[in-house]
Amino acid sequence: MRRLLSLFVVFSASLLAAAPSQADVRVLTSIKPLQLIATAVQDGVAIPEVLLPPGASPHNYALRPSDVRRVHDVDLFYWIGPDMESFLPRVLTGRTLPNVAVESLPGMHLRHFAADGESHDHDEDADEHDHDHRPGSLDAHLWLSTVNARVIAQKMADDLSAIDAAHAERYQSNTKAFIGRLDALDGKLKARVAKVADKPFFVFHEAFDYFEEAYGLKHAGVFTVAAEVQPGAQHVAAMRARLTAAGKTCVFSEPPLRPRLAETLTSGLPVKLAELDGLGGYTPATANGYEQVLQKLGDDLAGCLEGL
Repeated sequence: MRRLLSLFVVFSASLLAAAPSQADVRVLTSIKPLQLIATAVQDGVAIPEVLLPPGASPHNYALRPSDVRRVHDVDLFYWIGPDMESFLPRVLTGRTLPNVAVESLPGMHLRHFAADGESHDHDEDADEHDHDHRPGSLDAHLWLSTVNARVIAQKMADDLSAIDAAHAERYQSNTKAFIGRLDALDGKLKARVAKVADKPFFVFHEAFDYFEEAYGLKHAGVFTVAAEVQPGAQHVAAMRARLTAAGKTCVFSEPPLRPRLAETLTSGLPVKLAELDGLGGYTPATANGYEQVLQKLGDDLAGCLEGL
């Protein structure tokens, strides 16, 4: 019996030695859309982590001590950049492992806010910008462009291949498949919104310009309202006048909270209130999760406008 046990231990050890080693590469992203892109790249190898919980704002998230430890400990960290996550630069100064601000990647298609408050397109390799919507500042909602998703995915694949050569072929083939799916998605989304492209709609936050630009849409106005401050009667009247002039229209807020002003602003008008979720906070981390976020965005926007 003792001899049989010894043989079993030796046999088991030989099987473990012969088994292919799994990558022990920890990837952390700041926000869900970046996690979903990384998930597509790492499909079948590992599941990347995400820093911000669902519903948290990437503009002003308050990091916990455990969050700081995660940022410092992972092998690769990806974030949009200081124009979006202004709370991160100070934390990253103490990080010794690689971190990538994707807004600075070569080949990214970037938009900037103009004097009229609207964002305009601009292609560049790298620059530094303010994180808010002041004229000339970067529109950092760049993940809503599949052009940028392709660039980000390829960067992730190259980084992972460099430190995990055993799975390099898988990372690259996953990325190729992801880019192919995005090509198909672009066509589907253009067809989905084509019939509503001329219908007016308004947003509470200018966060969707990359998506609008890609698929031939254009919001009619932005009702920028601070969550904690109620605008004065004159300002509300001016906003209602714009809605009245637009006629039947949709006004989109972002989850998880609808501005308290929304019902007052639209009461008695032929206006539909709806939501657009550009962060996809509750989207499962699957290989096609990123496509699901964009498809839902198109479906929700078109669905509201089709019902006018």
